[in-house]
Amino acid sequence: MGVPEKLAARMSMAEQHEYLRARFSRRTMIRGGAVTLGAVAGGAFVPGATAQAAVPAQGTAPAVETVDGALVAPFGRHLAYGDDPRTEMTVSWQVPVAVRKPFIRIGAHPCDLSRKIEAEVRALHTPAAVGAGGDHTQYYLHARLTHLRPGRTYYYGVGHEGFDPAAPHLLGTLGTFTTAPRHAEPFTFTAFGDQGVSYHGLANDSLILAQNPAFHLHAGDIAYGDPAGAGKTSDAGFDSRVWDQFLHQTESVAKQVPWMVSYGNHDMEAWYSPNGYGGEEARWQLPENGPDRKNLPGVYSFVHGNTAIISLDANDVSLEIPANLGISGGTQTNWLETQLRKYRADHTVDFIVVFFHHCSYCTSTAHASEGGVRQEWVPLFEKYTVDLVINGHNHVYERTDVIKGNAVAKKLPIGGTAYPETDGVVYVTAGAAGRSLYAFSADQSYEGHEKDVESVNSFVCMKDGAKQNETVAWSRVRYLDYSFLRVDVTPATKGRPATLKVRGIAETGAQIDHFTVARRAK
Repeated sequence: MGVPEKLAARMSMAEQHEYLRARFSRRTMIRGGAVTLGAVAGGAFVPGATAQAAVPAQGTAPAVETVDGALVAPFGRHLAYGDDPRTEMTVSWQVPVAVRKPFIRIGAHPCDLSRKIEAEVRALHTPAAVGAGGDHTQYYLHARLTHLRPGRTYYYGVGHEGFDPAAPHLLGTLGTFTTAPRHAEPFTFTAFGDQGVSYHGLANDSLILAQNPAFHLHAGDIAYGDPAGAGKTSDAGFDSRVWDQFLHQTESVAKQVPWMVSYGNHDMEAWYSPNGYGGEEARWQLPENGPDRKNLPGVYSFVHGNTAIISLDANDVSLEIPANLGISGGTQTNWLETQLRKYRADHTVDFIVVFFHHCSYCTSTAHASEGGVRQEWVPLFEKYTVDLVINGHNHVYERTDVIKGNAVAKKLPIGGTAYPETDGVVYVTAGAAGRSLYAFSADQSYEGHEKDVESVNSFVCMKDGAKQNETVAWSRVRYLDYSFLRVDVTPATKGRPATLKVRGIAETGAQIDHFTVARRAK
């Protein structure tokens, strides 16, 4: 039972949220407080790093009962960088029921886990009247680690009273992570969007693990707890328990590869906060250097080696799905330009990669291109010569030529090289991570099966559901099956430019696309 349909049509997401909070007085969405964590320095720990819950308590949750901790095993471990990937990492996980005294053990060796650090608990309560599930509470735990050493591999185990990962019979539960290097060196990262819970999502995770990436970018629509994706309290089929399945599915790779997410339309779970991100803030601990933690928790940036990564929230500018349209009041776009200007002036940064959900340029017949992104952000991408833009939303793989001024600035065939400083920007839609696939209006064209076409009929999503038709010449690669993106980054050396070698890889392991983005030494 949500907001009555006629009433909901006249209300914003925030107004719907307040209406439902008044109606369901029992509900508590997020509970949490401050805890003190340890800070790691090459295997030695320095106390004093403090973690604060991202979302304040709301309402009153049902009474919490704990069970014997020896009967409860943590699951759903996932990592995320802090503001500085060289020295900060967050380890997050889930438990199926409330436990006493959750903690993490960490050290430079699997036999040296003597340091135990308290974890922060964020309990997410969902009343029986909300969505498909009965009354239930999910328990997410986070341990933020600082003062780590760059380029160092650490061992960790998560537990609670009655379940100690340092016990001999539980050493198999240990995980590892590696911090970013102090200086630029070659590395690999991977990316996709629109995963959900499925065999194909699991298969893509397995393939990504085999690439040995330094980190992974998830361009939104993460688990599909809200399958409708309109960002409304009336969305049918909502079930927060889908996240339990998703985090279990993803754990094999996310427990050792930082899983850096941006938020899509299916991640606006309107039940949990005025902007729909309360549930996400319970589950994820992302860098906190963005412009507006309250309204835009999925907006942040980080630098790994010679590459700056910027995560944006396209729900803020989406004309197609306007539940959160304008929530930042322009703050996000202003912040984006500040970040782009800063990174372009930084002599240690060669590449800028931007990822977010809604597509800048895509010809899929489902969502095609987002007019709000083109209006707000594409001019900035071109002004600051962004090297690569990664999107999801459309459940396909599509890659453009080099674009400038909404037109082809340079054809970029499979195997070609783009120079952003003079050519323009390359856009990749990598939204075929696991959910049901969409379609193209033109024939597929991918590595080994090239079929060039002069133009493709498509559209741009505009205000009030309007679709502005366009005929485009920039659609270079189109592949309609499950896939992901692999990017190999190589710093500049004497006589050789810095390069991003970008590859589209199918669920079968076959290569469907490859191209290079190059920047000459500064």
